[in-house]
Amino acid sequence: MTRAVRIGVQIQPEHAPEYRLIRDAVLRAEDAGVDVVFNWDHFFPLNGDPDGAHFECWTMLGAFAEQTERVEIGALVTGGGYRNPDLLADMARTVDHISGGRLILGIGAGWFEKDYVEYGYEFGTAGSRLALLKDNMARLTARLKKLNPQPTREIPILIGGGGEKKTLRLVAEYADVWHTFADLDVLAHKNKVLAEHCAAVGSDQSRIERSVHWPGLDQAPAFVEAGVSLFTIGVSGPDYDLSEVERAIRWRDEVNPEPVSGLA
Repeated sequence: MTRAVRIGVQIQPEHAPEYRLIRDAVLRAEDAGVDVVFNWDHFFPLNGDPDGAHFECWTMLGAFAEQTERVEIGALVTGGGYRNPDLLADMARTVDHISGGRLILGIGAGWFEKDYVEYGYEFGTAGSRLALLKDNMARLTARLKKLNPQPTREIPILIGGGGEKKTLRLVAEYADVWHTFADLDVLAHKNKVLAEHCAAVGSDQSRIERSVHWPGLDQAPAFVEAGVSLFTIGVSGPDYDLSEVERAIRWRDEVNPEPVSGLA
């Protein structure tokens, strides 16, 4: 399956002492032409002052849904260890409706210990968090089918992570988008592993979009050759500088094929 290249921006909700700064960044990103606006699901900054200003993920996604008109929105990614999966399904369905069908439901096992400890959740081990994610995916997808009203569309699920035995198995079973931090060599290997998992569960691996953080203009073409079509640039507050995002958008518009009109 050949996909058009898409550019996302992750509006990292850190170091913005007023929410208006985030609102403005989302508006500028949509106006610039991005395809997806993500945030992240942490409770504290990951960069700079660890006790700096920070806002909550899913509340913001509801605001993003009302504020924007065209872009898809989502968390890159939701922390599976501190979100009840049935409630998360209901939250996602609600944001899906608010946005008119533009939500991507991003989820992962969680990794930032401070999020868990400070908010009273059990951090456990990498293995226990992945086991919980497996259980949660089954509950989340089951709940989505029970909700009334139903989502406006089959909400795309993005799973972040690169573990070959457990995470990629969940990607094969549940994901429409797989987000990884792998470099090119590792990505090629993990693509083969994912294809094996897809064959094992009877899933078409070509339907799963490959997603990475933006590697820069020099390396991006090689990632496209490796099958990546969604690139996301992270920006932090308080300034939310979109200059690299704008460069990536110009590159996207150069590499995407022109739409075919009339008979081929």
